[in-house]
Amino acid sequence: MAERYDAIVIGSGPNGLAAAITLARVGCRVLVQEAQPAIGGGARSAELTLPGFVHDICSAVHPLAVASPFFRQLPLVAHGLDWIEPPAAVAHPLDDGSAVVVERSIELTAAQLGPDANAYHQCMTRLLADWEKIASAILGPPRLPAHPVALARFARRALQSASGLARNLFKGAKAQALFAGMAAHSTLPLEKMPSAAFGLVLCNLAHAAGWPIPRNGARSISNALASYLRTLGGEIVTSAPVKTVDDLPPARAILCDVTPRQLISIAGHRLTPRFRHRLAKYRYGPGAYKVDWALDGPIPWKAPECRRAATVHLGGTINEIAASERAAWQGERNERPFVLLAQPSLFDATRSPQGMHTAWAYCHVPQGSSHDTTEQIENQVERFAPGFRSHILARSVMRPADLEHRNANLVGGDINGGVQDLPQILFRPTSSLYWTGTKGLYICSASTPPGGGVHGMCGYHAARKVLKALRE
Repeated sequence: MAERYDAIVIGSGPNGLAAAITLARVGCRVLVQEAQPAIGGGARSAELTLPGFVHDICSAVHPLAVASPFFRQLPLVAHGLDWIEPPAAVAHPLDDGSAVVVERSIELTAAQLGPDANAYHQCMTRLLADWEKIASAILGPPRLPAHPVALARFARRALQSASGLARNLFKGAKAQALFAGMAAHSTLPLEKMPSAAFGLVLCNLAHAAGWPIPRNGARSISNALASYLRTLGGEIVTSAPVKTVDDLPPARAILCDVTPRQLISIAGHRLTPRFRHRLAKYRYGPGAYKVDWALDGPIPWKAPECRRAATVHLGGTINEIAASERAAWQGERNERPFVLLAQPSLFDATRSPQGMHTAWAYCHVPQGSSHDTTEQIENQVERFAPGFRSHILARSVMRPADLEHRNANLVGGDINGGVQDLPQILFRPTSSLYWTGTKGLYICSASTPPGGGVHGMCGYHAARKVLKALRE
């Protein structure tokens, strides 16, 4: 039978769409097949609480998207993507009523850190100077670095635990807490290497690119990618789950924007027993427990500086944050979880009716946890914003199983596509990276390098591998 497509992409998350665009830009005939009624994977939005209140289903704030070398090549603004950069990137309130705010300026950020001002300034200034060289390494597949000196400077600190680096680099509670909150995005215990790398990268991104939000929600990223793909001749079908790759139309290559578990389910019979065994050993990390709120007003933060940032880290001290992340890994509940909160409607009027607001928050919980953690999350918000609960009009709760139901890639609520410790960063999901060992079959999800986040680089690199194979 004649091949109708050069490539079929399973899944329309940012990585799937990035793979499809990469192929379509050089003239390949591409089909994207999506299981859900709406495209976007982890970059979708919907009215989860009340009519007129737009909530992001998974990702909400996107420093990696605006910094992505691949996305920066694309005319996404012409296809409706409008970035909003809040006055500050991140706020970290403290129990004394103050807050540390990560500004775009390194100097203004450092000035808040008292005895650690010089240490923060020197560390981030060096990182910022090397950022493009570092980004080419950490956002690419594992390979010999093009800028080994810059990468070695970064690795000297990045290949440490966040707790160890924070305590060695900083002496004061404010700087240590700020760095712990950044590093906790890794979903790793803060005592585990290379959790420090995540803290360094996310702090640096605040200064290099900001922590922006897309107007009208994360869906705007996916819609812009899909719009551009269609101008290249790419096709997208939704509500079309793939039970087996054998049901797909003929194609020269299949790229799967899925994690190893789904790959085994839909294509296991095409994999060698050895490769299937390697995939089965892939490890998933703690889950996320997420709450969205429709509010009758802004969150009443004790520290007014918190209203300048779309992202707020709620965890107090480094010890408290470390205990929370450790508990999730050990399968334990934590009464004071580290909470990551987004308040996009402060800066984007399209998210809620006039005078009203939306907010979104999650914490890390044990893989697949079914415990109700709503009260613990809201207690943490109330701790730093007394009276918060009185502003809640409605809430939407998503346990790990609910997240996985909306997006099968979020196995057990793991929003990063698998553990991002050192072994699974270097060999993700196996040493074969994007190729499955089966001709014409590839994986292009966040379970490949460079891992989790909305940046499209996993799909881009996988598609480059496909193009090389198609030309041989």
